[in-house]
Amino acid sequence: MVFLLNSFFRTSTLLLLWLGASTMTLLLQPHYCNADWIDPDTPDTDDVRFTQSYTVVPGIPLKPKKKKLKRWKTEAPTGSSHRPSQSPTTIPSSYPTSSPGTHELVFSEEFNVPDRKFEDGTDPRWTALEKNDYTNAALHYYSTDNAVTNEKGELVITTEAKDTDIVGEDELDKRKKVRKTKHFKSAMLQTWNKFCFTGGIIEAKVQLPGKHNIGGLWPAFWLLGNLARHTYVGSSEHVWPWSSNVCTERSFNSQTTSACHDVAHYGFSKNVGRGSPEIDIFEVQPGDLTHNKGIFKDMSVGQPFMSSSFQVAPGRPGNRPGDGFWPGPGQWYDGLTGGDNTTLNINFYGNYNHFVNDPHPEKTDYWSDAVSFNRQLEEKHFNSSHTYRLEWDVPTDENDGYLHWYLDGKLILAINGTGIRQGGTGSEVSTEPMYIILNTAVSSQWGFPVQCPPNCPCGEYDCNSKDYRQLCGFSGGFCDMMTKKKNSPQYKVDWVRVYQDPTKKEQKVGCSTPERPSRQYIEAHEKLYKTDKDERPLKPLQVGQGTCDPSVTDSTSTSQSCGGKERGRCTKGKVCECMTGWVGPHCLASDGYDSIAWDAPDKLSDVGFVPPHFVSRGLIIGLSVVILALLVAAKWRKQLEGWTPIPEVEVKEIRR
Repeated sequence: MVFLLNSFFRTSTLLLLWLGASTMTLLLQPHYCNADWIDPDTPDTDDVRFTQSYTVVPGIPLKPKKKKLKRWKTEAPTGSSHRPSQSPTTIPSSYPTSSPGTHELVFSEEFNVPDRKFEDGTDPRWTALEKNDYTNAALHYYSTDNAVTNEKGELVITTEAKDTDIVGEDELDKRKKVRKTKHFKSAMLQTWNKFCFTGGIIEAKVQLPGKHNIGGLWPAFWLLGNLARHTYVGSSEHVWPWSSNVCTERSFNSQTTSACHDVAHYGFSKNVGRGSPEIDIFEVQPGDLTHNKGIFKDMSVGQPFMSSSFQVAPGRPGNRPGDGFWPGPGQWYDGLTGGDNTTLNINFYGNYNHFVNDPHPEKTDYWSDAVSFNRQLEEKHFNSSHTYRLEWDVPTDENDGYLHWYLDGKLILAINGTGIRQGGTGSEVSTEPMYIILNTAVSSQWGFPVQCPPNCPCGEYDCNSKDYRQLCGFSGGFCDMMTKKKNSPQYKVDWVRVYQDPTKKEQKVGCSTPERPSRQYIEAHEKLYKTDKDERPLKPLQVGQGTCDPSVTDSTSTSQSCGGKERGRCTKGKVCECMTGWVGPHCLASDGYDSIAWDAPDKLSDVGFVPPHFVSRGLIIGLSVVILALLVAAKWRKQLEGWTPIPEVEVKEIRR
């Protein structure tokens, strides 16, 4: 009898190991569920759950105005002329807007649970980066420790003057790696490949970091097409910021996936151009250089300002305005309308995109345009919270779409998609699924002195150094703000919400939609979206298992209490166990996933293999019987051999 039992247990042990390995494989797969993206802490009131498109001039119904233009003359954008106005615009120009329609809440993030962190694999919505930033002459390192939620229900992104040693590119030979030290730490949160949306309304309530009159910080709230992952520079080459569905010689050579492609790959549609356009809801530049002075001498808005932009490729290859100059006839886009205290951003019209490894840059280089207005800010925007909003209408066969920006309900900029289309470049308002980015950067290209002070090399910037050469390149007061204040500058976000019009089928939630899929492309080019240290671009979502303290009262919503009794519990083994609907190692994040999986992961049936249904049912029944028999046999064996159950012991140390 004992021999038979031992043989049975050896066989069953192998079966259990196989079942365990299969189960672990399933557990390590990305977490999918039929849920939505609404934070349960979102106020259940009509003014939060629904919103209307704003009219550009509140209270005044607007109608399109058609003007007959001479063939040689292009209508100048609002505020754009050969001679700039000496004061900000006071009355917005008339501009056609969409008919009012109810938009329903499809995503909300209230940040109400304190002590949340956002490192990879811990949150269903956001990923905080842990990596160096190689873009835009960045002086900072992005750390997951610099983004947390506080007791007031806010996301807090802290920027500090702290060192991080990295391995970076050699300035003289990009192929070589050298050790460097970044002297600032900050944070960037992305919803890349988690939450994306195509069209609708997004808004956030934000308090800006730092001082309004001290330049050097670069806080931003923006959207980027899912085919490029910001700071992972390989993913953006010849992808950013393309938004073109027209086949031209330039797009054929410069756009990774252009409308010239007659053969479809990665689930793409043939003859459909793809890319990653950028919509900056705001990029803020504090400082004390006022309008009509210095680089703002021909502008009616100076520091501090917010810049609202649509960055798009292909841009105008020729006859484009130079930075610092107002556009001449036919040099820029029609259909631009500015609001109060705004002006065309004449200091930045876009980028010339050149990549070192391209063998034929004369064919593959391309311009991208920044259609941008600056809006004057005040001290109050840095001392209290204000609401920033974007309305995005997606182009269809019937219309060209639009982009509208608002601050506290007042217009900043309205872009008519027809003006983009008629610009002659082949560009259009974005039709790509776009993800959300929140970050604060530190860059010598943004808010630092335009001219280096005398005897200052402006080569190294370190607020903790005693060497004049490493301190002289900052704006006045910047290092005191970073090192001598009680708290380092904090970018605070109260909430982020996204709305869509359910009557518009072109508005969708999802990073890989039927019209603009991205899943297969990202999987095929995985190396472009991760660092060498990463096993995959995004880790699977962890549910529970974070360390905790059973003695902490259930009424507190902290990591040590696993979010409190409504979210999770701390077991005797001192690890978190989450309630349904709450995820993350400490059960602090509400679950959230696309309610419609437009582009689900590949299955065997996708290649034509469909197993007989009776085999699947038979396997399920058979495995159930075996498992039940094992449980009964195990209990019987313990009783026969007189085993004593081992009492539960507390786990002293478990990896977070």
